[in-house]
Amino acid sequence: MALVDVTKSCLDSISQISEHIEGSVLYLDAGSTQSFQFMGAFPLLLNHGVRAVCSLENMCSLDTVVDWNANSDPGRKVVVITSRLLSDAHRYILRCLSTHQAVRCCTVFTSISEVAHSAYADSPLGTDAFHEYESLLVQDYEELVRKSKENSRQTEGSNLKDEIKLEDEGWSRLASSEEDLSRPEASSRARDFIEENLIADTEDVGKKLIVSVHHFPMILCPFSPRVFVLPSEGSVGEAYLSVEHEDALSPGLPPLSTGLPSDGDDIPPGAILTANFLYHLAAKMDLKMEIFSLGDLSKTVGKVMTDMSSLYDVGRRKRSAGLLLVDRTLDLLTPCCHGDSLVDCMFSSLPRREKATSFTHLKSSQTQLKHSPSNLERASLDVQIPLAKILREEDYNTDHFRLLENIEAFLCGLDSGNSASQVLDLINLKNKIHNEKPLQFENEVFSGSFVSTENFLGTPYLEAILDRRTKDGTILVKKWLQEALRREKITVNVKSRPGFATKSELQPMVKALAKTQSSLLRNKGIIQLAAAALVAVDECNSARWEAFISAEKLLNVVSAGETSQSLAAQIGDLIHKSALVGLHGQKNGKLEASQGLLSFQDALLLMISGYILAGENFPTSGSEGPFSWQEEQLLKDSIVEAILENPSIAKLKFLHGLMDEIETNLRNIKSEESKETSSDQIDIDDFDDDEWGKWGDEDVDNKDDSKEQVYGDMQLKLELRDRVDSLFKFLHKLSSLKSRNIPLKDGAFSAENNFSGDPYASRGLLYKLLTRILSKNDVPGLEYHSSTVGQLFKSGFRRFGLGQAKPSLADQNIILVFVIGGINGVEVREAQEALSESGRPDIELILGGTTLLTPDDMLDLLLGKSSYF
Repeated sequence: MALVDVTKSCLDSISQISEHIEGSVLYLDAGSTQSFQFMGAFPLLLNHGVRAVCSLENMCSLDTVVDWNANSDPGRKVVVITSRLLSDAHRYILRCLSTHQAVRCCTVFTSISEVAHSAYADSPLGTDAFHEYESLLVQDYEELVRKSKENSRQTEGSNLKDEIKLEDEGWSRLASSEEDLSRPEASSRARDFIEENLIADTEDVGKKLIVSVHHFPMILCPFSPRVFVLPSEGSVGEAYLSVEHEDALSPGLPPLSTGLPSDGDDIPPGAILTANFLYHLAAKMDLKMEIFSLGDLSKTVGKVMTDMSSLYDVGRRKRSAGLLLVDRTLDLLTPCCHGDSLVDCMFSSLPRREKATSFTHLKSSQTQLKHSPSNLERASLDVQIPLAKILREEDYNTDHFRLLENIEAFLCGLDSGNSASQVLDLINLKNKIHNEKPLQFENEVFSGSFVSTENFLGTPYLEAILDRRTKDGTILVKKWLQEALRREKITVNVKSRPGFATKSELQPMVKALAKTQSSLLRNKGIIQLAAAALVAVDECNSARWEAFISAEKLLNVVSAGETSQSLAAQIGDLIHKSALVGLHGQKNGKLEASQGLLSFQDALLLMISGYILAGENFPTSGSEGPFSWQEEQLLKDSIVEAILENPSIAKLKFLHGLMDEIETNLRNIKSEESKETSSDQIDIDDFDDDEWGKWGDEDVDNKDDSKEQVYGDMQLKLELRDRVDSLFKFLHKLSSLKSRNIPLKDGAFSAENNFSGDPYASRGLLYKLLTRILSKNDVPGLEYHSSTVGQLFKSGFRRFGLGQAKPSLADQNIILVFVIGGINGVEVREAQEALSESGRPDIELILGGTTLLTPDDMLDLLLGKSSYF
């Protein structure tokens, strides 16, 4: 029987819709683009006859001629694949249709099912969502065509997209676009081609647009055949997982598992969308799920999935599989720490692509009325691998000049009479390139990305390093580079040490392998991966990562002591050192921390880890928190002092509205100090008699001003202390994770139950959970969800004394673990280690999560703009 392969299932789903996408202009939104990029789907799309692939959010008028040649007809078939609710994508779909005026058939694929559309509170669509949307889209499009036809009689050359006005309630209004067909990139002949087709199409507007909407659930980001996360810019990944209440930490994290039942109306949208996604994922992979859950939100998701089951599911022949749902809030320490993982280090070091459009702001009017949080913005999974840095400096200018000369020749050949202005612009651009480095051009053109299907002799690169430690992963990348150079018959003079892989060894290999275009194309997979590894092992990134590891190791060792005093002192020392680093950087005109030193935000992240550790080891040290009043007061004073001395180091959400006052106060203090210094240098002989007479009056005025200044300083410090007090109340909540999360109360997953003697070598919750499950030990709080049909059959058989025992997750040959809230690279390795140590090679383990979490992401979720604090 074939092994379970998430990537293959995604690619097979694309092949199943081949008749819909053949001969079409395909539009992908940002979430679908992330998914298709990771699964390596773009060559497959072209093989199935797609004429062009365009961006839905960033579409422009030139998309109408993107696949144009002398014998081509204007595209009459448009396909849209979106990872969002139809209500969110509507504005962009409508703009797409208004630009492609020749279109006669529009097919929309959405990853959100009809059931999810009707269950989602902010969606205006009902139970028959797809048919409702088909009618709505045709209606809006015909209205646009009618208005455009009326305006065309009055004004020549008006563009349809400038007339888009959405009056339907529940739909956001489309923002006006500044793009038009007069862009310098479009030649006059190309514009004539567009205008001729637009004129011809306006005569044919009476033809009805055919719209069809389908469900396409396989929009996910597979890192390997058995590890995946959801797109960071899709509705499922961005939907909030908890509403704001006492047990909630962040909209991007599940609430604490207190065991209190939740009302149906209080189910967060993220739970509904996640349940629908997992249900249809299992259906696409022909898996019949036995559902288990750990955590309150996971239980809610399990119940929603159970309610979706039917007799149809029971009758189909599917492979049996176990689904384990786990709340991220049961283990916040693992994603907050900087573990030994090459993939985690890469994603923390590499820059991310900026989001083109924020759907959060587009629908804020509706969410504000309901007093519910808007969709959160997660960090993009689409990293920018700096491939341009592997080229030599002289190669930049050579490549840019060649590209500009080709564009110039194209413009001259296309329309020799009207391209003078474009040629002049290119000449000016050449002169600019000669004088300065075109950074924006490099980032846009020479940036690589991760593709899970790129492989070395059948072994996917990303899968092979996903569960590797940093040193092992870089050595493996070095081995692949050496093999690639051997195949290309390229010799590189590099001193190589066995068992080590440094930047000085990897960089010459990458440059040599990318020297020619043919070699670059043949080896693009390993070149991109090696370039990403170079960024991760670069000294500026690796030094900070190592500093974090050292600090976290020290916190773990100190927390294993008998009292909390040493741990509190260590946290205070980290805050003090980070404040000194910030002051040093301010004096030097640099806001970033020096190489290998931690910033104030870094110290706050370590403080979060310290409080979680303190809550596990010293739960009764203080009346409210894990530390005594004196210990905590010293920590508060350190934070207040650090913020007052350098406000720029603490741009966090809990200081919102207070930063300007703190910075103004700091400037006033510095100006007063400079005045006092200058006044001390004034000679007493410079005063005349009149000035001596007025001196007493000025002294009275200065005293009044100083009193007002002292009063303002006191008010500011009191306000700041109140904010810091609220910060520590939030830290108290984090320290109570063990006591308030019911599955953790009995200590089944605590550090002392770990098999390793080294406290820093303690594993995360996922490892401990899988170890207990695979050894068939009891797991406190683990709940099994029996389907409605299953319960019916069991109750019927029980009458005859034939009741069945509760199934065990360890009896399944396929186990899918999904962490609601996100996973990281360390957990992928630990899950594989737990499976290997269980002695069960027959089990196929699939690991998924809401997103890929880095420590910086956790800081943003807990203390940043994505926090409820």
